[in-house]
Amino acid sequence: MNPFEENVQSKRNDAIDSGVGFGVSFVFFALIFIIATVIDYAAL
Repeated sequence: MNPFEENVQSKRNDAIDSGVGFGVSFVFFALIFIIATVIDYAAL
C-alpha cells in the first residue's frame, strides 16, 4: 500500500472544500464588481 494512503491528514469530503473555495472566490469577485460599479456610478 502507498505510504501516503496510510497517514491521511484530512478525512473530510473534497466536495465540501471545493464548494467553500468556490463560494469564497465568487463572493470576492462579486465584491470587486460591486465596488467597481459603485465607483463607475459615482464618477458620472
